[in-house]
Amino acid sequence: MIPKNFIQDLLNRVDIVDVVERHVQLKKAGANYSACCPFHNEKSPSFTVSQSKQFYHCFGCGAHGTAISFIMEFAGLGYVDAIEELARGVGMEVPHERNNNAEAQHKVAPDLYEVMQVATRYYREQLKVSTRAIDYLKGRGLSGEIAARFGIGYAPDGWQNLAAAFPSYNETTLTQTGLVISSDEGKRYDRFRDRVMFPIINVRGQCIGFGGRVLDKGEPKYLNSPETPLFEKGHELYGLFQAQKSIRNLQRVLVVEGYMDVVALAQHGVDYAVATLGTATTPYHVQKLLRLSDHIIFSFDGDKAGQKAAWRALENALPHLQDGKRISYLFLPVEHDPDSYIREFGHDDFERYVKEAMPLSSYLLREISAELDLRTQEGRNQLLQNAKPLLTVITAPTTALLLRKEVAILAGVSQAELEALYQVSPVARAPRPAMQKSNRAPTASLQQRMLQCLLARPELARDIPQAWHESVAEDELLQALLLVLRENDFVVSSAVLTQMFQGTEHERAITIAQTEMMSWGDQFDVEGEFAGLMNKFSETMRLEKFTELKSKFSPSDMSQEERERYLQLLMRGQKTPP
Repeated sequence: MIPKNFIQDLLNRVDIVDVVERHVQLKKAGANYSACCPFHNEKSPSFTVSQSKQFYHCFGCGAHGTAISFIMEFAGLGYVDAIEELARGVGMEVPHERNNNAEAQHKVAPDLYEVMQVATRYYREQLKVSTRAIDYLKGRGLSGEIAARFGIGYAPDGWQNLAAAFPSYNETTLTQTGLVISSDEGKRYDRFRDRVMFPIINVRGQCIGFGGRVLDKGEPKYLNSPETPLFEKGHELYGLFQAQKSIRNLQRVLVVEGYMDVVALAQHGVDYAVATLGTATTPYHVQKLLRLSDHIIFSFDGDKAGQKAAWRALENALPHLQDGKRISYLFLPVEHDPDSYIREFGHDDFERYVKEAMPLSSYLLREISAELDLRTQEGRNQLLQNAKPLLTVITAPTTALLLRKEVAILAGVSQAELEALYQVSPVARAPRPAMQKSNRAPTASLQQRMLQCLLARPELARDIPQAWHESVAEDELLQALLLVLRENDFVVSSAVLTQMFQGTEHERAITIAQTEMMSWGDQFDVEGEFAGLMNKFSETMRLEKFTELKSKFSPSDMSQEERERYLQLLMRGQKTPP
């Protein structure tokens, strides 16, 4: 767990323009910077970065956030990894503190990465002297160039070969990284023996695990590193480090089942493929890949196991679907996997299959209606039952709408009837805030304009009297914002505020407010706007108090103090109503 004050210090130290410019060419555009969005294909720039407010927003796809969000989306990193990546760039070391259960969320020791690097070099050197392993790879159609690109190596047969690579075979780091197994009897031996070795590389280029493929017949055919401090199978994808540039350029990613599939496809020019690591496709995989590309194509073997894996991928993908992004399914002939197919038929024929991949909607409708007679009431009833747990988890508005319509048509009911049966609200498209080009704050409520001023200059909240805090009790977002500012003694930056509200119920409102703020010109006077708002709030409160006292102005209902207060208000000038 990373302390909040460190995240604040980090966001105060980094400049979002510098962070984004490492990956995207920005051009100055008035008070902001603009570029073609790195998260979707476009010809005209709609991606805007505000240096003064330290956030970005794309008016095309809606991508929005701080420097942390940008690194997460662009590199496909998790929250903690993105923070560590930013911290390295400014020479900061990320501290970690214990959680409430006193379990250490420890930082991985640097020497564990070094251990994996030493092992990688050792296995690669062993491949050079193993004629048997080289012949195996040549037999699979791989060149030396591709083997080097993926760092492929060989683990010799024998029980303690790694003893030759490390000063001490008894080091705990060897068992912590899963390279060595320690038995209950105290014996130690290499996990990987007589296997072709595929290093698993994270997006920062560090080896975190291995997959070993047996050369001859034997079980298991593939042996993976166990879960370690470096390696979590459900979060990683083989080949992503090598493929990420092509994935971004092409805006599509092909997900296959095996290491050899990825490497064989790359050998034949299909270099946008990744593989799950002996696990089903997880929600984390889907989210990670949707950050990197607009189109995910799942390719599974045509056998029963492949069909089961495809359906599991669909179930895990549905809650994370995004309008404007696609997921498709590629089913090769039953006797083939991507490796064998591309070696037999070549690049062009395989790419034809990719282009003809079945859309997720078609696959879903095909599977839920399979073996049902939709001419009968019973068949249509079962269709509705099959579809319910799938349709009700989709949050992407347009996708949910269209799938509901199609299922309703197949079942012979109206969309409204289907939604009533499933007890879900009708899909409504949320309006996208439009950019207003002006040097004045857009027309908005006093509360909305106050929110924008506080997001731009959080320290202004010091000047808000307590009485006004109480007057906005019904505005939950302003109350939450003021609470955060008070807890941080009003010393917090705009970027930190944005980050604090990401993932909360107020995130969308914050995004809308900041999107409107993008139109503020260089000369916009935030302090003047804030002072004017405070005057208006004060006047509003004074008039409300006057009205309250006036309604009670009678000797029997009003105290002496209230009568004096009422007379004072009367004497304040022309603005007080009679």
